[in-house]
Amino acid sequence: MKSSKELLRRAKQIRFLLLDVDGVLTDGLIYLDSDGREMKAFHIHDGNGLYLLQKSGIQVGWISGRSSLVVDARAKELGITEVHQAVHEKLHVYFYLLKKYKLQDRQMGYMGDDLIDIPILERTGLAIAVANAVKAVKTKAHMTTRHPGGEGAVREIADFLISAQKRGGD
Repeated sequence: MKSSKELLRRAKQIRFLLLDVDGVLTDGLIYLDSDGREMKAFHIHDGNGLYLLQKSGIQVGWISGRSSLVVDARAKELGITEVHQAVHEKLHVYFYLLKKYKLQDRQMGYMGDDLIDIPILERTGLAIAVANAVKAVKTKAHMTTRHPGGEGAVREIADFLISAQKRGGD
């Protein structure tokens, strides 16, 4: 965990927040009905936080190792256009987004919860672990949320980023 001053410095530079899906935007549980249809729960506060981030000028993207129609539907509701699913080498998408949006590592934030997220966490300007992330992810993160994934962790970070970018000085 970095100092408050260091976290604010990093947060002020963020122009794009990339989020893992399962375990960050959701609680990490996968619900299947008797016909094999998948269901996921998304916290309404997280959705509003993503809306506020986009409104404040911070681009938002989602990346997942799995593929789900539910994720596409929720992203569409929230106006998230950068949705990358069934990605097993997440760093490739990260580099693609840096190039597409003409960003540097320091301008990209990333929020994850499991081992697949570590390569991005090691590069990004603001590496964030959710409260219930595995220990190895928390070790790589600049900060860890108070809330678990799927329970307001994304809103917590949205509020932090918006507040940090409104602050003057330093």
